[in-house]
Amino acid sequence: MSIPQSGGGLIEDRNQLAQYLADGCKPPENWAIGTEHEKFGYCLKSHKPLPYDGACSIRTMLEGLRDRFGWAPVEEGGNIIGLTKDGANVSLEPGGQLELSGAPLKTIHGTCDEVNEHLREVKSVGDECGMGFIGLGAAPEWTHDDMPLMPKGRYRLMDGYMQKVGTHGRQMMRRTCTVQVNLDWSSEADMVQKFRVALALQPVATALFANSPFFEGKPNGWQSWRARIWRDLDSARTGMLPFVFEDGMGFERYVDYVLDVPMYFVYRDGKYIDALGMSFRDFLDGNLPALPGEKPTLSDWADHLTTVFPEARIKKFMEMRGADGGPWRRICALPAFWVGLMYDQTALDSSWDLVKDWTVEERAALHHDAAKFGLKAEFRGRTMRDLARDVLEISRSGLVGRARPGAGGLIADETHFLNALHESVETGQTPSDELLARYHGEWGGDLSRIYAEYSY
Repeated sequence: MSIPQSGGGLIEDRNQLAQYLADGCKPPENWAIGTEHEKFGYCLKSHKPLPYDGACSIRTMLEGLRDRFGWAPVEEGGNIIGLTKDGANVSLEPGGQLELSGAPLKTIHGTCDEVNEHLREVKSVGDECGMGFIGLGAAPEWTHDDMPLMPKGRYRLMDGYMQKVGTHGRQMMRRTCTVQVNLDWSSEADMVQKFRVALALQPVATALFANSPFFEGKPNGWQSWRARIWRDLDSARTGMLPFVFEDGMGFERYVDYVLDVPMYFVYRDGKYIDALGMSFRDFLDGNLPALPGEKPTLSDWADHLTTVFPEARIKKFMEMRGADGGPWRRICALPAFWVGLMYDQTALDSSWDLVKDWTVEERAALHHDAAKFGLKAEFRGRTMRDLARDVLEISRSGLVGRARPGAGGLIADETHFLNALHESVETGQTPSDELLARYHGEWGGDLSRIYAEYSY
């Protein structure tokens, strides 16, 4: 979840909304890679989730990172709720999931160095009081009542509203984790091509990164329970966005979509004001019931953009949102997967050629089946495993084309970050398949063993 946005004056013309998105256009030489990953924290002795306060807690972690490693605190209502340093930030998801939103970096080599450093810092603080952290798409054992709600006004508002608009929203807030990558575009046309490829191929990422086969202590029947949760969260702000594939797609069309998404809040003077279900269109006219007579700023628009949750979304960059949280290799593999597809024009064109004749119904079915069946899903007479193999080859070729060396030139490009995904395709096993095999095999149904064997 995002922190409050800042900057930007009063919105005087509706065209400013689309221009805000268009301001994200950058020449290819300025494109960057921003990787985000979430993880569950827990007490090593009890395997219970970390509370916000206490000797072994989320607050202890944030204060430790602040004091020991020079992160600047972000506070709300007297509570430390995040950290910033060198273009990156650490934030809290509603149930205390710890998220690193990485700095914009030029290569995946840089992303992995950043991830390594962050996990080293987290382990250094956590070891002193018995904290562990694990990368999974969904909490394997914890119930809703086990999970504390973090002291953030945005989450208090969302918590109640989620029960009114869907059946799984509070599960998403407290008990899921993801890994995402944020990418740039050069023009409106480039954004549209990338957006279409991103949405169409998001199910391939969901299958390859599926890592949430357990929920409340037992197998749940899905490869990605996290992706299943998103299907019944809030239909007004989730899904595969069929309009993106229609003629006339562009910044203005996306603005129309976001304006139709009901609001959550307005942020003023360090506080979240309840605007649940209200209309940003009314806000533009000065008719928002929560703030009568007041018109929005560009910061309000930026905040509202963070409250839409489709499988891919745009702000001043594009977010790929379809993957479960996972181990270190998967954190680095996710940006490699998408950078290979998106940051080389030949690879992007090949990706579009692959998906351009898929129908709305086929994309929707693939979205469902990827979460349910993983690499065993079927599509046009082939398996998801076959499709993933083709997509990985396009991604690999794109990374070769980028030719970004690492390790002082000793590594020619970024293709080795795809190795974990190639292994999944070759074996036909997703992380969820591996977890289920251990659960039914050597673990003998003892899910508590997941903590020691899969934590960072």
